[in-house]
Amino acid sequence: MDPISLEDLALLEVLQRVEQHVVLTDADSAIRQRMIDGGLISDGEFGLELSAAGIELCKSLQHRVAADAQAAKILQQRDASEPLQSDAA
Repeated sequence: MDPISLEDLALLEVLQRVEQHVVLTDADSAIRQRMIDGGLISDGEFGLELSAAGIELCKSLQHRVAADAQAAKILQQRDASEPLQSDAA
């Protein structure tokens, strides 16, 4: 399984900022427009808000980050135990 891409991590960060009602900067204007065009966020009465699709994508990306972290932890534990197993043989 390939780790989550940097682009997906950046997208998750922006989705989380919108969810937390953090004002996006001018540097975020391109991704903001792409997200509006893609139906992930909309301009609501209280500023930007996630659409249903944006919420689902945010959840999906969060699960992917958690799964990647868990996989890395398992690989690290496996690598740490391999020298012990070869020493016992």
